[in-house]
Amino acid sequence: MLEIELKFRFDDWERAKQQVQEWGGRFLESRRERDHYFNAPDRDFRTTDEVFRLRCVDEVGILTYKGPKRGGGVKTRPEIEVPLATGTVTLADAEKLILALGYRATAVVMKQRETYTLQRDGFELHLCFDHLGGVGRFVEIEIVTDESRTAEAAAVVEAVAKDLNLTVPEPRAYLRMVLDAKGIDA
Repeated sequence: MLEIELKFRFDDWERAKQQVQEWGGRFLESRRERDHYFNAPDRDFRTTDEVFRLRCVDEVGILTYKGPKRGGGVKTRPEIEVPLATGTVTLADAEKLILALGYRATAVVMKQRETYTLQRDGFELHLCFDHLGGVGRFVEIEIVTDESRTAEAAAVVEAVAKDLNLTVPEPRAYLRMVLDAKGIDA
């Protein structure tokens, strides 16, 4: 699957949430996410533009790999997510396994996320209102789709951004923003 996404630094959450609800969107959840990022033993993910993380929400873990971004105005990249079965492995055990395979811990990114869902033009969009302490407030507009609908999905993401008066996308990943805020060049 491909992740099609735009992210914006954005403080007027209430106006945007109200607009999304007026369009028929609905609130899904509010949660605190703790993302543990890793770098590979055989290559530098910063150079190859890849991501490998263990996301922790309560006691549930999700392993995620994101491939290099493709060209274009909307961030498009392959994404593979593997939920860890609850109760069969602890998140600490998952992290130990990753480190034992030679991966190096890069950073931990904490965020508070409120997610809304919206149907538009045959796509299910997720609008994520994210607060990263010390970094700022953001909104991500995302569609996950297959290869055949990439251009359509990108157009829908751009249209929703335009309709919310979001004009200047934030190209950096949250990991990069957190490292920049701490003055770390990793």
